[in-house]
Amino acid sequence: MVYDIRPLANGLRTDHPVPGLPFVDDSHLPLDDGPDAIEAVGRNKGEGMWGRCDNSREGGWLAFTTDPIAHHLGWAVRYHPEHGRTVLLLHDEDTASLHTYWSGAPLLFRAGGYWWDGESWYRPGQIWDPVTENYARYTARATATVYAADMLDGRAHPERAHVHKAATFDPATAAPKDWLDHLTLWAQHHQKQDDPLPLQKCVVDLASPELAGDRLLGVPEMAELGGITASTLRGYISRGENDVPLPQASVGGRAQWSRPVAEDWAEARRRSSEGLKDAMSADDRHHLAPGTAQIRDRFSERFFSFLWKRPDIRKRWVLRHRNEPTVREIADQLAFEVADSLSRIIPTDALGPTIRHAVLEDFASSLRVRERRGGQLKAFDLILSVPLAKMLGWFIQHFPTSAQWYIGEIMGEADEHLHIPAQVTCEALQRSATTNGGLDGQVAQEFFSRVVPQEPKG
Repeated sequence: MVYDIRPLANGLRTDHPVPGLPFVDDSHLPLDDGPDAIEAVGRNKGEGMWGRCDNSREGGWLAFTTDPIAHHLGWAVRYHPEHGRTVLLLHDEDTASLHTYWSGAPLLFRAGGYWWDGESWYRPGQIWDPVTENYARYTARATATVYAADMLDGRAHPERAHVHKAATFDPATAAPKDWLDHLTLWAQHHQKQDDPLPLQKCVVDLASPELAGDRLLGVPEMAELGGITASTLRGYISRGENDVPLPQASVGGRAQWSRPVAEDWAEARRRSSEGLKDAMSADDRHHLAPGTAQIRDRFSERFFSFLWKRPDIRKRWVLRHRNEPTVREIADQLAFEVADSLSRIIPTDALGPTIRHAVLEDFASSLRVRERRGGQLKAFDLILSVPLAKMLGWFIQHFPTSAQWYIGEIMGEADEHLHIPAQVTCEALQRSATTNGGLDGQVAQEFFSRVVPQEPKG
C-alpha cells in the first residue's frame, strides 16, 4: 500500500500524465532502450546512486534509477506492451517503494491511490487478504476513464507552459496554475515521438460519483468512522502512523477522502492487531486478552492468599524481616507457584495431539520425497520443519511425561500407517529436537533412552 509516496513531476515522455504535476525533461534517460538501460544509469555508478529493473508478473516491465545529475531525485518507469508507459520523477528514496508496489497489477495511480490495471479502476488497497497474501481488490463504483484526448479542447495556451530541467528542478515547486496549458504542451511533444501512444489511450484521470466534491469526507467524518477523535487522526497524519490513506483531494488545504476509502480504512483498523486486541480485551483493566486475564486473576488471588492470609508469611512484612534473603525466599516461592501451574496455563491435552498430527504429516511429506528418490528409509530422511522441531523441544523440556506419552503414540501410528520402524522414528525426533529444537544433547539422550522401545530378547 502506497501511503506517503507522492510523485513530484511527470516525465515529459510519459504516456499517462498525472493531473496537476509539472513536467520535467527526461531526454537524458534511455527510456526507449529498455529496462536494463534505465537500471544501468544509476546502478553502482556512484555513492548514493542506485537502479533496478524487473519484469512485471502482470505484463511488461518496471525500472527505477537515481537521476544522474540531481542525485536527490529519482525516476520510476512502468511499461506495459499494450498500455504504454508511465514516467514519474520522485524523491530518490521513494523510487524503490513505488517499484515494489508497481510489480503487481497497478499500472498507474490517481486520486490518492485509486489504481488502474488497464481495464478497471480499484480503490486503494487497505484490507489485507491472508489467502492471496495481498490487499483485497475492490472495484471503484461507476468510474469513467478520462483520456488526454478528452481534455484537449483547443482553448489552452501551451506557450504559457514550461518544461523543467532535472538539474534545476525544485521538489517544492507548486502545482502549475493552468495545468491544461502544460498538458497541451506535453501533447505537442508526445506527438513528435516515434509511434506515440494515441491520445485517446493516454490516461489522465478517473471520474466517479464517489469522488464528487460534495461526497468527500473531511477529518471529523473520517475520524468518526474510525472510532477516534479528529485530533487523534490529525496526529496520525502528521506522524505518518496507522496507515492513514492518502486523501483523494485537498480543498482549501484540508484533506478530503471518499467515503468508500474511509470505510475501508475503518475496516482495516478493525482487522488490525490493535483492533483485534481491543476487541478481545473485553474492557479488561489491563487490556489483556480473556485467557491472559484469567491467568492474571488466578495468580493474583493465589499470591494475595499466600502473602496476606498466611500468618507465617505476613509477619515478614515487619521492617526487621525485610532483608534480601527473606525477599528472595518469597520470590522463589511465588516463582514456584507459576512454574507448578504451567499445566493449567498450557493445555497439554490439546498441545500433545497437535504435535502428534504435525509430526506425522511432516513424516508423510518426507516419505513422498524419499519415494521419488528411491532407496532404503533412513532416520535422516524424516525431516521436521524448524517451528515444529522447536515446539517438540519445548514440549519435552516443559512436559516430559506428557511428551513421552504422545511420542509413544507417534511411534505407534508411524509404524502402523506409514510403516516407519519405531527406532527410526525416535532417532528422527531426537535429531530434530537437538538440531533445530533447542534441546540439550545430553538431556535428549536421557529422555529418548526412556522412550525408545527395547529390542526383544532372544
